[in-house]
Amino acid sequence: MRWSRAFLPVLKESPADAQIVSHKLMLRAGLVRQTAAGIYAWLPLGFRVLKKIEQIVREEQDRAGAQEMLMPTLQSAELWRESGRYDAYGPEMLRIRDRHEREMLYGPTNEEMITAIFRDEVKSYRDLPRTLYHIQWKFRDEVRPRFGVMRGREFLMKDAYSFDLDEAGARNSYNKMFVAYLRTFARMGLQAIPMRAATGPIGGDLSHEFIVLAPTGESEVYYEELAVSTVAGGEQLFTSFESVDHLAAYVAEQSNRYAATDEQRDLEREATIQNVLRTARGIEVGHIFYFGDKYSGSMGLKVSGRDGTPVTPMMGSYGVGVSRLVGAIIEASHDDAGIIWPEPVAPWRVGIVTMRADDAPSVAAADSLYTQLVGAGVETLYDDRDERGGVKLGSMDLIGLPWQVIVGPRGIANGTVELKRRSTGEREELSMESAVARLTE
Repeated sequence: MRWSRAFLPVLKESPADAQIVSHKLMLRAGLVRQTAAGIYAWLPLGFRVLKKIEQIVREEQDRAGAQEMLMPTLQSAELWRESGRYDAYGPEMLRIRDRHEREMLYGPTNEEMITAIFRDEVKSYRDLPRTLYHIQWKFRDEVRPRFGVMRGREFLMKDAYSFDLDEAGARNSYNKMFVAYLRTFARMGLQAIPMRAATGPIGGDLSHEFIVLAPTGESEVYYEELAVSTVAGGEQLFTSFESVDHLAAYVAEQSNRYAATDEQRDLEREATIQNVLRTARGIEVGHIFYFGDKYSGSMGLKVSGRDGTPVTPMMGSYGVGVSRLVGAIIEASHDDAGIIWPEPVAPWRVGIVTMRADDAPSVAAADSLYTQLVGAGVETLYDDRDERGGVKLGSMDLIGLPWQVIVGPRGIANGTVELKRRSTGEREELSMESAVARLTE
């Protein structure tokens, strides 16, 4: 993409109403624009990041055996009355009536709908276990939407729902999702610590939040150093256990011991009197629940068991805040100059900057470099604007692409370009051929 043809409206200053780093940088770098309180339009750069995150989430859900579907944003109030949640959910639910005076709602979550769909189609234990998921926009009418996409009213979520014949099977499904979440966040370059959590309006008796540690996080959390070292084990951690159940049980046990949210502070302080807990800020990016027959029981979901008697399936639900992750990644990865995208979620991998738009050899070299990189399948943004070199460099730092190739008259005269790694600021002079080879490895 050539910047001169792109819709990338960057701002020199942060809007006055932006309070946290991710909100300021998402507005300045042209990722989003607010259209109403807590509701944002995703501009091309932000949308590219959103789709990258969504795809990683999708791949790990598929890897865990979940099957993708799509449920509508509007739901019938009658479904929620079946479960008993319609009146209990609270003012965060946006309730509407259609032209026939039927009561509807803009879905904040989908436990009722997926239970009804499953109830109408599945009749036998042979159809279990099953895990279904979708990635869909949600709406919760926050009383004070703030912090940009971190606490907006409309947001993109991945919701998965598991159905099992008994509790043992349901806990196995829970463990698979537990591990899928560890993989998902690790692929995005995040340290997401699983912490036991309250189940809230979803219900149930087993729940974990996944918290990204960030200095500007919304919540205070307490943990031992093992919290970070365990999850930071990466692929070695994933492959060192016989099964996902063993791995999930191990990490869940550790998280029960070493991690707590601010609400659990007093309990943890008493339980770990001999241990020194570290304190940090954190951002919730995922939440998983096992709630048994809370919805299947209240909504009459039955299947024929192995002996022919009716059985109520056990259920779990598993959420990832896809749009929230954009803000969380920025909160965890930025500097004074702007965003620092981890490569797997960056809108483009490489940014090319010409320091002098009026220098023909520099422009020709940058054009050639751009053609080679795009031809090799490298996602590249070429800043070919008629702007000063300093302005272009500032814009590139702001939008945070992992690599910058800086092309200037002096370097071209010496047969070199400058390669800059955004995360470290490290710079290296290379021939064009070496730069292309490095970026296409």
